[in-house]
Amino acid sequence: MGEESGTASASASADFHLLHKIAKILNDTRTSYATHNRKLKELASLRSKLSPSGSDDESPPLRRFSSVFFKTLTPLFAAAQRRTAAAERIVRFVAEFACLGTNSDGGDSDCDEFLDEFLRFLIPGSVAANRNARFRACQIISEIILRLPDDVEVGDELWDDVIDCMMVRVRDKVPVIRTFAVRSLSRFVNDPDNTDILDLLLEVLPLEQNPEVRKTIVLSLPPSNATTQAIIDCTLDVNESVRKAAYSVLANKVPLQSLSIKLRTTILERGLADRAVNVSKECLKLMKDQWLSNSCQGDPIEFLKYLDVETYESVAESALEVLLSEGLIMPSDDKSIQQYISSADGEARDESTCSTPSIQLMEPEIALYWRVICRNLHKSAQAKGSDAATAMGAEAAVYAAEASDANDLLERILPASVSDYVVLVKAHIEAGPNHHFASRQLLLLGTMLDFSDAMLHKTASSFVQELLHRPFEQELDEDGNSIVIGDGINLGGDKDWADAVSKLAKKVHSAPGEYEQLMLVVVEELARPCRERTADFLQWMHMLSLTSLLLENGESLHSLREKAIEPEEILHALLLPGAKHTHLDVQRIAIKCLGLFGLLEKKPSEELVRQLRVAFCRSPPPISIMASKALVDLGMWHSPAEVDKAMGQDILSQFEDENIDFVPVDLSNAEEDLNFKMLDLLYAGLESEDWRAYTESTENESVKATVGEGFAKLLLLGEKFPNLPASLYPFVLVKLISLYFSEESKEQLRFKQCLSVFFEHYASLSEKHKGYVSKAFVPLIRSMWPGIDNGNSKNSSYVVSNQRKRAVQASRFIVQMMQTPLYKSPDSLEESIQPPLDRTEEGLAIRIVIEMVSFKAKKTAAEKAYVLALCKTLVLLNLKSSEQNVIRLIKIFLSRVADSAYSEKDLLKEVKLVLEHLKSLDDNPSEELSQDEAKSIFESLGVNYDMDITAPVTVPQTPAPCSTRPAPSRRRVRRIEESSDEEDEEETSPPPSAPNTLMTRSHRASKTAALAKIMASKVKKRDTDEVIEEEEGSSDVTAEDSDESDE
Repeated sequence: MGEESGTASASASADFHLLHKIAKILNDTRTSYATHNRKLKELASLRSKLSPSGSDDESPPLRRFSSVFFKTLTPLFAAAQRRTAAAERIVRFVAEFACLGTNSDGGDSDCDEFLDEFLRFLIPGSVAANRNARFRACQIISEIILRLPDDVEVGDELWDDVIDCMMVRVRDKVPVIRTFAVRSLSRFVNDPDNTDILDLLLEVLPLEQNPEVRKTIVLSLPPSNATTQAIIDCTLDVNESVRKAAYSVLANKVPLQSLSIKLRTTILERGLADRAVNVSKECLKLMKDQWLSNSCQGDPIEFLKYLDVETYESVAESALEVLLSEGLIMPSDDKSIQQYISSADGEARDESTCSTPSIQLMEPEIALYWRVICRNLHKSAQAKGSDAATAMGAEAAVYAAEASDANDLLERILPASVSDYVVLVKAHIEAGPNHHFASRQLLLLGTMLDFSDAMLHKTASSFVQELLHRPFEQELDEDGNSIVIGDGINLGGDKDWADAVSKLAKKVHSAPGEYEQLMLVVVEELARPCRERTADFLQWMHMLSLTSLLLENGESLHSLREKAIEPEEILHALLLPGAKHTHLDVQRIAIKCLGLFGLLEKKPSEELVRQLRVAFCRSPPPISIMASKALVDLGMWHSPAEVDKAMGQDILSQFEDENIDFVPVDLSNAEEDLNFKMLDLLYAGLESEDWRAYTESTENESVKATVGEGFAKLLLLGEKFPNLPASLYPFVLVKLISLYFSEESKEQLRFKQCLSVFFEHYASLSEKHKGYVSKAFVPLIRSMWPGIDNGNSKNSSYVVSNQRKRAVQASRFIVQMMQTPLYKSPDSLEESIQPPLDRTEEGLAIRIVIEMVSFKAKKTAAEKAYVLALCKTLVLLNLKSSEQNVIRLIKIFLSRVADSAYSEKDLLKEVKLVLEHLKSLDDNPSEELSQDEAKSIFESLGVNYDMDITAPVTVPQTPAPCSTRPAPSRRRVRRIEESSDEEDEEETSPPPSAPNTLMTRSHRASKTAALAKIMASKVKKRDTDEVIEEEEGSSDVTAEDSDESDE
């Protein structure tokens, strides 16, 4: 026994000295990273110097060292300390020591064994209940894993245990622990045997709330088809560092060739337009270093071929602009557009060459490249010339020299003459649809040429007239019918092509009135067969497309007078007959021209407005959509009142009276009288549920979406139309918000985005807008809540639940709009005047409590849920203590709500919370609100409500007082089936309630009485008088509760 105790004492003493040495080494590593190499050698020497003779002990030397080492580290795990620099140095040192022997070429069995022991020590810590222990264990494990070489010898079972623990920690509630767990798993994410790791990371990435964890996950994802889309989705992350990390991963891990064209353009479009400078720089680095330099060898033309410039022209153009601004690409002297124009003998042409040139067709990428280069040089020359004109001395000379250099380079690039330019463009146009994109790019180059010379002007003018006379391209279907290629509205079937032709025509005919004269001459020539009724629908469409182009670029009808054809003749001889044409495509483009014509008129004409109204109400969807756009534009430009005056008679409107029950116009009825104002007709389109079937694809457009966008503009600019009734704004606002939260808006993405932007700014622009939002609250929630305004809802419980959820979302959305601060103008005072009550949250609170108190004690299940939702919305409002009268009025209303709903526990609970909050805001609870003060509040809100302030008010008490009902009544209720009819009436009559208590019966007595009344109601006569029904109100409430529980 003595020898054993002596050995144990010596072992304990040795362990104590070893622990002291290890602790001293760890203490020394806290000061600086510079000491780590030296301390690693000391600790490794200490481990190796343990005498092999120690094998006589119960534990081997290495296990003894490990035990002491782990005991020394225990305070690092146990203490709830912050992430100090000293602790981080210790963690790094410990991880380096664990990997010390494994990083050598030969390896060390003792080191591998120590690593195994250390990992087994850390695994229980990673699942500990203590937060700091889990954090330190995961941190050290991640540091070790990231430092280990690939050929380290660690048991598979141990690695499996480590991986399983880290996969569990990925869902830890502490963000920093999740971060280190993801770092640990990043080493194994490429392992084909551990595909579940990648699946886990992809699963938690969109659900992760912490930006640092999301960034770590993005940096850990390997390049693959499964991860590429997830990485690109992170370029839209709300956090700047996550977006930057996504672009870094795309640059370092994802090759350009592995991405589809859509993904490439998406990356550039988001990155170059990012508002964060660091993110846009990272995207530029990706485009410059990886895509342009490595994948395309610095060739911008090759780079553009990866972007499909014909489909994603704007993205390719933006990329070239950025590269030019950074000075990364610049045309060399031996390359220009002139090399695509050569003489018949193959030599380059110059201005003195008279032979017919030979044209080499350009690829789309080359045409776009030269167009952007020339535009950049043209802008630079103009900017430098302007700077030279405003500067003086040497500075002006420098600017002038720079402008001259830019002009010289531009002249070397552009065709040598206008005739060569015309031949070049014609060759591409005649080459067919495959060169349509290059032809349009070359047309835009013409805006940089000089046409001041008479001969050059004549050549260019002749070419422009040829372009204007080119008809729509067409093809034949299986039945031999002609089908227009393109959109069927713009010249050439393409909006961009029409704009390019118009810009070139304006450049060539730049004198005042010359452009209009040219267009009207061509229109008059094309209109002759239309007037003679010998033109087919293609000729009509061609003529109307030119008319549309003229009206879009015209400033007024005065500039079109005394030309080849007068404006009145255009309206009556071309546009109105075109709107009545039998072909739908002709009608659509004619309606567009009518809308443009009305914008140029000083006052809209009666024939024009009438035709637009008829087209809106009686035409198929594509034409009705165009008519709705035209009516909205006319209303915004001339005002709705002016558009209505054009009809020349008294027109009805249902928006004039604020209390009217609006009945929309039935547009599905062809016999419907259209004698309504414009806003009433448009609202009918907003209200109708697809009154006509769609005959063709409308590119995600609909009448409802078009009219909704128009009303959103009207609400924003309502101050410019003082003649509009005030009742219009909240009425339309209710409809827009309900559409925003409806199921059908999910498919109308553009419409929903428009409304999202509208709501974001509407309430912040004006206090008056907040007043309209407040007025819209109650009608909106009533209309959205099932079973309130639309009677008993017969939908399933699932549908009703979803409808209630949308209504609750809408209520919170309105509260958020009311709480949004107003935009401050630069000249506004810091302390603004107190806004009127109807434009504040206090006014909204009064509207809500008035709506709540309108429901009496007898409520249906839908009404109970509705009132409860209103009460929960009331809690979200920030009421000001300065409005003492408002607070007292709300308290009176809520007390009456509590008095009429004494059996609704959930409602009473919410009411009590609000009353307690109001009590804390009331500075003088003993002071009562007068009848005149309440009337003044109602008048300021514009609410007609007759309220008797002197009526007794009950205040909810918790817990409920004991029952005041006599005890024998319970036994009498049990014998109700044996009693006579007179006894039934006596037994089922409700007991009188005390005026100062919320509940006058105990819970059990109330339940028993309710059951008795239900049984008695089965034998009652159906013709019971209404007065008796009111007296039995408590029984009805209990019955409603029973019905609700059955649902």
